[in-house]
Amino acid sequence: MRKILGIVFVLLVLTGIILAQTVSPNERKEKMSKILVVYYSHSGNTREIARTLQDLTGGGIFEIQTVTPYPAEYSAIVEQVRKEKSAGFKPKIKDGFAGSQDYDIVFLGSPCWYGTIATPVEAFLSEQDFSGKTIVPFITHGGSGLGSAAQDISALQPSANVAHGKAFNRSSARSAQKEIADWLASFL
Repeated sequence: MRKILGIVFVLLVLTGIILAQTVSPNERKEKMSKILVVYYSHSGNTREIARTLQDLTGGGIFEIQTVTPYPAEYSAIVEQVRKEKSAGFKPKIKDGFAGSQDYDIVFLGSPCWYGTIATPVEAFLSEQDFSGKTIVPFITHGGSGLGSAAQDISALQPSANVAHGKAFNRSSARSAQKEIADWLASFL
């Protein structure tokens, strides 16, 4: 039995080495240089994930900001977002986005609000054209996971390729560097 486990281990190691060599360092660097991280963060959790992604990829970064900031108090923002969602309201976004023409992959970060992306992210996507780009959602949440983020992004950007994405619990967002690096390695 020990011999069989040893053989299986060696085969797994060899498979890993072969797979690691299928993408050259230059190919990986070129792929990573065409990455843009776009995010909206209310409490700072999504910002932490976004900055780690940007540090690991060396890609560009852009923070979505609303013209009128959301309230800091939890119950006040919950009430405001509930009203916005039920009315289909999208907040005004500050200018400053230079476009995505130089990028192939866009990591799109948002807190999960009512089971989907935050209304500022909806507003931003409504104003942009990511046709032909790959959008990879990353969501921070308090227990709801990705929700319908990927489907809702697809509806707003039908000509983009929207990947499944990743959810990060808000309680571990500020210490998720290894989790982010592992996810990134599996994606790229």
